[in-house]
Amino acid sequence: MNWLLILLQTGLSEAALRFGCATVSSQRLDPLVEPGKIPSSHVHQIVGGNAFNATMTGDIGEQATCTTCVYTEDFSNYWTAVLYFRHENGSYKRVPQYPNAQLGYEGRDDPTIKGGMTIYYTEKDFQSDGDDYITAFKPGFRMTVGSPTVTNLSEAQRYPGLRYTCLQDILTRGHETYALPSQPCPAGIMAIHHFMSCWDGVNLDSPDHQAHMHNVKAPGEGGFTNAAACPASHPVKVPQLAYETMWNTSAFADMWPADGSQPFVWSFMDDKGYGTHADYVFGWKGDSLQRALNSSCMFHGCGSPGMPGVLKTQPVADMNRCAVENTVTEDTEGWLSELPGQQMK
Repeated sequence: MNWLLILLQTGLSEAALRFGCATVSSQRLDPLVEPGKIPSSHVHQIVGGNAFNATMTGDIGEQATCTTCVYTEDFSNYWTAVLYFRHENGSYKRVPQYPNAQLGYEGRDDPTIKGGMTIYYTEKDFQSDGDDYITAFKPGFRMTVGSPTVTNLSEAQRYPGLRYTCLQDILTRGHETYALPSQPCPAGIMAIHHFMSCWDGVNLDSPDHQAHMHNVKAPGEGGFTNAAACPASHPVKVPQLAYETMWNTSAFADMWPADGSQPFVWSFMDDKGYGTHADYVFGWKGDSLQRALNSSCMFHGCGSPGMPGVLKTQPVADMNRCAVENTVTEDTEGWLSELPGQQMK
């Protein structure tokens, strides 16, 4: 389906958020899976509020003072691993990111969004907001999706919302794969992370950061489609949260291995792509997310720079200005002889 065409249609009145967030930090910290460990096992790219640190607790929305997201009331943190290119000589180079062209306000601002991701909160799909009441996440809520320990397709299919798109151009949408694309992609690779949308209504977290959530989508089912009814064990329907990251692999087109092997690898040393995963810590200020979900706004109609809406926005320059000082000081950007944290593996 052509999502850009949907965005351009008139008369839509569904409550759905779609917005960009610049990078707030990129370092080896993981306050969910490895809280307090400095450094954590592998490099992450993080967007959102500047309260991000190695031991995040409490209401993040009350702790942060700025955010890299376009919505000024969203101090949540969203993060994934980092993608690297592995050269034939054994060295590694971080793959650069570029903004999602479909956001509309990107590419027309000076400067453009610095790295980062596109974030979605949808209620049903892109056609209707459905009949279910959607409950916003609560202060202290957190979750993950996927696992770096997943190494094969059958295991990966337990997480149907984790996919890749080989971008033919910057507007490509459609065909998705569980594994990293095996051929060069003209406009790069889009990594997609959809979270589970049914909550037990009690626990803000769980030991594995996933048991308090439930997946109601089957393998092969599209992420931006209506989720089935929530089960009695996890009866509360929450927004369908998703991330999109645009990795500019085209920068390495002239370095593709002579034997044709796939040269990209996640920062935790996964060259298949099955172990892709993502983390989320809720940090919206007050009732701002619930207020947006209760409205009939759709994407830019919820608010974007130069277009007032139910949510407050900020210029791209202010998004880029917000940052977290690195706790872990090491080179994660240049040509590296080994991936940070992977020396003993």
